[in-house]
Amino acid sequence: MNRQVPLTRSPTTLSPVGERDGPSPRRSGFGRAGGVRGIRVNYVSCLIAWPYPDASLNLLPLDSQWTEEEGSWEVFEDLMQNRSSYAHGVSSQPLIGGTIGDFLDEVALEFGAEEALVSTFENRRFTYTQFQDEVNRLARALMAVGVQSGERVGIWSTNCVAWVMTQFATAKIGAVLVNINPACRLYELEFFLRQSECSYLICGERFKDVEYEPMLRQLIPELDSAGEGAAVLPSGKWPHLRRILSLGDTQRAGMLGWADLLAMADQVTAGSLGERQGALGFDDVINIQYTSGTTGFPKGAMLTHHNILNNGHWVGQRMRLTHKDRLCIPVPFYHCFGMVLGNLACVTHGAAMVIPAPHFSPLHTLQAVARERCTGLHGVPTMFIAELNHPQFREFDLSTLRTGIMAGAPCPIEVMKRVIDEMHCREITIACGMTETSPVCNMTEVDDPIELRVSTVGRVMPHQEQKIIDPATGQILPRGQAGELCYRGHHVMRGYYNNAEGTRQTIDAAGWLHGGDLAVMDQEGYVRITGRLKDMICRGGEKVFPREVEEFLFTHPKIAEAYVIGVPDAYYGEQVMAWIKPKESMTLTEQEVRDFCQGQIMEYKIPRYVKFVTEFPTTVTGKVQKYRMREISAEELLRQPPGRQVTY
Repeated sequence: MNRQVPLTRSPTTLSPVGERDGPSPRRSGFGRAGGVRGIRVNYVSCLIAWPYPDASLNLLPLDSQWTEEEGSWEVFEDLMQNRSSYAHGVSSQPLIGGTIGDFLDEVALEFGAEEALVSTFENRRFTYTQFQDEVNRLARALMAVGVQSGERVGIWSTNCVAWVMTQFATAKIGAVLVNINPACRLYELEFFLRQSECSYLICGERFKDVEYEPMLRQLIPELDSAGEGAAVLPSGKWPHLRRILSLGDTQRAGMLGWADLLAMADQVTAGSLGERQGALGFDDVINIQYTSGTTGFPKGAMLTHHNILNNGHWVGQRMRLTHKDRLCIPVPFYHCFGMVLGNLACVTHGAAMVIPAPHFSPLHTLQAVARERCTGLHGVPTMFIAELNHPQFREFDLSTLRTGIMAGAPCPIEVMKRVIDEMHCREITIACGMTETSPVCNMTEVDDPIELRVSTVGRVMPHQEQKIIDPATGQILPRGQAGELCYRGHHVMRGYYNNAEGTRQTIDAAGWLHGGDLAVMDQEGYVRITGRLKDMICRGGEKVFPREVEEFLFTHPKIAEAYVIGVPDAYYGEQVMAWIKPKESMTLTEQEVRDFCQGQIMEYKIPRYVKFVTEFPTTVTGKVQKYRMREISAEELLRQPPGRQVTY
């Protein structure tokens, strides 16, 4: 129902009343608006697309005609025909002004008897009271082993209960959790540990069929002579790394087992933990997640309590989560999708986190949803496709599903229809953002038309700003015109760890983060991604940065030059392709290239296609034209017979 929006005008202000959210579904806390306990509220975020950044924006109280049943106001848009591509998410609820540890304690106090965490493959489950107790025990154990506030603690593991406990325990003691992709190999692991200056590394036992311990011992030979549970690694090669903490319980030379670590908790009192936790501020950096920039080398985005706690909260609000929801999380925790959109979205609403498997398995995901009566499910489009196409799909009762998030790659409309109709996710949402923005900047509503959920990434999140600019001039463009999408607000990272230059290149003097994506904002504030300024490849939701793969390929003794591009793929969206120029008088095969990559870089980064050339398309000045490489490759792939293995 459209309503006329009251306006007040003065010589210096123009103040519309826009969409507005309902009362908070949780009690007051950290200065938030109070709500009615246990009442589920139809929350709709508030967006005012403000065309005059230099003018003040004053919110007027809503009149008594607004009702909870209606759930929102729709802005009557008759003001400006040529509004600029600037949007500001407005809400009556303030941001959370507290740390992750304090917020967890408050949630446990209110929802103590509700289930917080379930791991179906580990056969473990915890209420919020039990979860809080285990987090506190691990926090005290980490203090006992010597972890200080501000020190980096890396975690290299697949999804498991211990991962989630570590996420909250490190936050409680002010340590900075460094997320390391469980699929990474020697070349990448060494970079992450060195660049982040990790003091401690928590490592799992394996990723699929790849054992971690042999890689660690190859990387750090001193482990063999360090003794079981060595307190300090005697390694001059690793000046920052002090201890390896193993998630396994078997005694290993140079590593402290998980059971032995937890036993050390008794050495630290609850009062000492309380003092450490109380000394923290919500603007403290609490997490480093790796991404890549224009150079293609991984960069560590420094994220604060304020960044990721609020992002998780508002994502949960868009999904309309409550303490009665149960979210199945098959996406990896090392990624912001699992850690923020999954774990923190649940905890900020007292909902249950459900872990179906250590890494994605369509069968285990379907089993977990059915057995645990999950109401939400996350995934990238390829995950949903794999679930829908599983031969046992029809055997599972998925009728409890309601919502979830599909992100990481564009979703074909037919897939969205099947997810809604066959998986019962009628309120599935689309989210979009980047690691540097904690991550979500745009998200659809649960009741948006399906066409908007597949053609756009939704509207700006509450308390955030975004604009679309002309990359050449920096000027804000009118709505409907494509330009670079930029972000500003509480969600923007503190910067890149040990990379001031990279930070300056990404965040400008006015605080705007330049994401590099090309986008269009429509008159309703919905954003459509049209391309990207950078050459990033998105393969099934995993981001591949060509320069990183190129630099590794350059280390091959037979390769003179190598350039990596993305080519279209019906299943993954894009596949990795390498154009390679061998050194003079040397021959090279596609299999040799793949064998060289195996075990050194992650599987999804290994080129699916390899094209050997003697020259590359270039400009008159000699600059390689990657867009021509993409065009040529796409044409050649199209000429291949259907189903044929393509090898150049």
